Amino acid sequence: MLKNRNIGFYPITITIIALALIWIVGHGEAGEAGLNAQQLFVVDTIDLNNQDVDYHPEAAGAKHPKTISHYTRLLADMAYRIHNSYMEPIDAEELAKDAISGMLENLDPFSVILERKSYEDLMEKTHGKYEGLGIVIAKRGDYITVISPFEGTPAYNLGIQAGDKITRINGEDAKDMTVEEASDIMRGPAGTSIDITIQRPGMEEPLDYEIMRAVIELRSVNYAGVMENNIGYVRLSKFAETATEELRDAIDSLMHVADLNGLVLDLRSNGGGLLSQAVDIANLFLPSGNLVVSTRGYAPTSQREYLARNEPIYEGKPLIVLVDGGTASASEIVSGAIQDWDRGIIIGNTTFGKGLVQQIFTTQDPDIALKLTTAKYYIPSGRCIQRPERSKKHPDIAEDTDVSLEIDDGDETSENTELFLTKGGRPVYGGGGVVPDIEIERDQWQPIEINLERQTMFFDYAVDYTSKNPNVGRDFEVTDDIFQEFKQFCKDKEFTYKSKLQSKLEAFEETVKEQQKEDLFQNEIENLKQLVEAEKEKDFENSRDWIERSIKREVIRKLYGEKGVYEEMVLKTDPYVRKALEILNQKKEYSKILRPEDKSDS
Repeated sequence: MLKNRNIGFYPITITIIALALIWIVGHGEAGEAGLNAQQLFVVDTIDLNNQDVDYHPEAAGAKHPKTISHYTRLLADMAYRIHNSYMEPIDAEELAKDAISGMLENLDPFSVILERKSYEDLMEKTHGKYEGLGIVIAKRGDYITVISPFEGTPAYNLGIQAGDKITRINGEDAKDMTVEEASDIMRGPAGTSIDITIQRPGMEEPLDYEIMRAVIELRSVNYAGVMENNIGYVRLSKFAETATEELRDAIDSLMHVADLNGLVLDLRSNGGGLLSQAVDIANLFLPSGNLVVSTRGYAPTSQREYLARNEPIYEGKPLIVLVDGGTASASEIVSGAIQDWDRGIIIGNTTFGKGLVQQIFTTQDPDIALKLTTAKYYIPSGRCIQRPERSKKHPDIAEDTDVSLEIDDGDETSENTELFLTKGGRPVYGGGGVVPDIEIERDQWQPIEINLERQTMFFDYAVDYTSKNPNVGRDFEVTDDIFQEFKQFCKDKEFTYKSKLQSKLEAFEETVKEQQKEDLFQNEIENLKQLVEAEKEKDFENSRDWIERSIKREVIRKLYGEKGVYEEMVLKTDPYVRKALEILNQKKEYSKILRPEDKSDS
């Protein structure tokens, strides 16, 4: 782990030589007293545990090829001369950091320097735990506001609620505190206590709490339950150290509750995690000996295969995996392996397309580590799902090309896309994420919807509404009166946003000013502004269905937590989940999708 000392960079020549040693030796053993070398196989931090040295294939026809040692000596020489001879003082630390950043500039976007805070955040996500109170907080106005407490944590057990404003922390006024400042104070060793004062909507007097810190576990499985016709559903949000254990327990629990006729594994917006967990989770559905993923890089030691090692716990029964554009890396390994072995059906949208693996290298500076892409990964059919545009920090994109890095349509494949086959002979393609077997049309958010969420109108309204109506049941529905009340609430909160038409009008106004034609177009512009405001009034009605669902979601979450949202909304109304249920309830259709197309039927 990082030690609590601030040493800074060594003199520049030693730093550069240390960098050379990292390149040559591969693990930076001299630096392990600072950042602890981790045996990590993660979404964007994979330690391949290589006992590797630099791999130098002989250059054909070169009598005396210059090695990395030559160039690191050259780099050290340049750095020394710049530091000592430039006309103005040059900070050694900044000089070294700039040099390192320059080396990483032309690499992929996932190869980066990790400083102490970034490293600690990564370890927290990887290990899935921290020491603190167990609340999610955000800035709302002048004060830090509780977004939600984690169930079973000290804050939850003492009754801290979503919407509580934290006004004092250990007697210090919390007004104008940043989220990071408040978080740093509230976190601390388990077993120690902290005093906080909150102002709860609907209550005149502030509430004082003394809360004992504890180890807070960030769960990978957010929810598991049984839907109609004994179809199981499990939401997996990340691949932390306990992900396989949590998912195994969840599936075991569902199978004890009901004789499952099918299972839905929800990997939407799951950015990944540990590679070892991805392999073990795929193994819950794939038989022992099946290839899950392989890695290939420049060094021979980076070429490895990862096989399922145990018998699956959920075998033979129908399986559907939900994915979207936020499904990345470790999630793509699992969904890709299930698709390639024809073990289940993939439903949703084309995935992110991150087929790279990283390794953490420690350095002689205890506050600095290097996260470097060392290999690409390949799922069982042999395809790499890495998107070319995600392989560089600065992809070359023509200005006149309408390119979306979010999600491709998935129904079309370019002429350069390589064709692969699943175990059963179904065509699949590499180079652009995992394309689902069944595509779900994505919601296209309108400007009003984006800004209502961004400005937390739904959350704030739910806090206000439930403070006045604390006994709302799970069957809560948004009536016309509630919808109109929400509109008035937004006006009172001075909610504002730019519509598409308004943005175009402002661009036109700017052009008019540049051409000095204000007098000529003044009346027309004022009329258009009135039309824009009238159209914005209609936006509420045009987005009414979406707004009502969002109000219901936040009211249910405020009163019944995430479990209530899953049971009253996700399982009942989510289009991805409902499509999965439809397919699982049609055994012939399920089997047909997993069969290769019969050309004689076309």
